[in-house]
Amino acid sequence: MVTSMRRITLWLLSTTAGLTLLFGYHTSTSGPASAASETVVAAPVAPGTGTGSGTAAAPSTGSSSGTSNGTGSTTSGTTVTGSVAQTRWGPVQVALTVANGRITAVDVPQYPSGNGKDQQINAEALPVLTQETLSAQSANIDMVSGATVTSTGYLQSLQSALDKAGL
Repeated sequence: MVTSMRRITLWLLSTTAGLTLLFGYHTSTSGPASAASETVVAAPVAPGTGTGSGTAAAPSTGSSSGTSNGTGSTTSGTTVTGSVAQTRWGPVQVALTVANGRITAVDVPQYPSGNGKDQQINAEALPVLTQETLSAQSANIDMVSGATVTSTGYLQSLQSALDKAGL
């Protein structure tokens, strides 16, 4: 009798634990993007972040030419847009402002933003990637841990923009 009560209790606890783990697992709400898809996703702009600085707290959109570069001065130069890198979670595209052979501003007009997780990851990763690009003046930058897919797409588009700019 005691043995069967222990078995029933153990079964009930293991079933409860299994169901808790099963229903507690969070999956992405956005499926993988098709590599053949040409859909362009417009990125949201947080109020007050500006455009094209590459140092904003959240990713920005828009043209980089003639905008602040984060140091209080304005940039002028040629804006070069890299090709769209299709990643598992959505397109990534980098635009550079180049003046006198130097990258003066970085903008990311397209990036995965289909769900809250994408927005959270990219709000942290893209400013780091853009700042690293401005510091390194090349595509020789580190990827951001936790944002591997976005970092890979960013590097592909960045290299494309650098090639177009002749840097």
